[in-house]
Amino acid sequence: MPHRGAPDAPRQATSSPARPRWPGARHYAALDLGTNNCRLLIARPQGDGFAVVDAFSRIVRLGEGLAATGRLSDVAMDRTVAALRICAEKLKRREVTLARSVATEACRRASNGAAFVRRVFDETGIHLDIITAEEEARLAVLGCHALLEPGDGPALVFDIGGGSTELVLLDATGPVPRVLDWHSAPWGVVSLTESLGSGKSAPMTSGAYDRMRSCVAESFAPFAKRLPPADGPRRLLGTSGTVTTLASVHLGLPTYDRSQVDGLIVPAQSMLAVSRQLAGMTLAERGQVPCIGTERADLVVAGCAILESILALWPAERLGIADRGIREGILRRLMAGTR
Repeated sequence: MPHRGAPDAPRQATSSPARPRWPGARHYAALDLGTNNCRLLIARPQGDGFAVVDAFSRIVRLGEGLAATGRLSDVAMDRTVAALRICAEKLKRREVTLARSVATEACRRASNGAAFVRRVFDETGIHLDIITAEEEARLAVLGCHALLEPGDGPALVFDIGGGSTELVLLDATGPVPRVLDWHSAPWGVVSLTESLGSGKSAPMTSGAYDRMRSCVAESFAPFAKRLPPADGPRRLLGTSGTVTTLASVHLGLPTYDRSQVDGLIVPAQSMLAVSRQLAGMTLAERGQVPCIGTERADLVVAGCAILESILALWPAERLGIADRGIREGILRRLMAGTR
């Protein structure tokens, strides 16, 4: 389906049937291996953006147990390699001519991260680059900045990952946004859940939820001191499974629908209301909520706490939702002829 790298304005993406083959066109691929997810995007250039040829996404929880041991577990690595084998087959079948595969916080932090990267290459042929937090932040911005609302003054883009959260302050007044400042906090939905979440069937207590928020806010403190004072409405754009999931709940979608979520603008108070509603549920209750399910039920509360901390840091009235980020940023770089 068509997937524009740079639409004219933030709004719902449209979709149309994709042809099975793209004769004569080069295929590019971007793979993002995070602490929680393994995601692949294969595309070909189309106009000023690209058309998606194939995609893959699986929750692998590579960083499961990392907070306690400092290492990637054998079980988590096996799960991830199994997913990467599927990615390798897709790359081969689609005859990809240029690709980049990146690994983020879990591999950065784990003592055996480099050894895991070698194993992945030996078993799948995929070479993973362990990128810095700064490059991770810049790639996310490159992939999603076109969805920022028009306006004056700086804007904040954030990416809530599994093992870290990136915050990027932008001057978005020109055609290409300029990074003014950035910050990476060591808390994502997996790391925060494993460190402070109960993981039990009972609802999370308000005290436990407040501790999550306090911990995240403390990690944001150095960045908070550097933020400029508000001068007009603040613009805010989020790219992550957390924001797309909460936006889906806000819309009451029975199943996830990217075309209704990517580019959506949601009142910040509505997102806060959804966050507090989910935080007050039991694990089983969250698992029954459409677009959350059992795979995300234990992690979504940590995402809610991180989002609330971001809204306290940068109290925008509206929140832009992006179902795009690192992979799209990689593709844009590859298609521009740069790495």
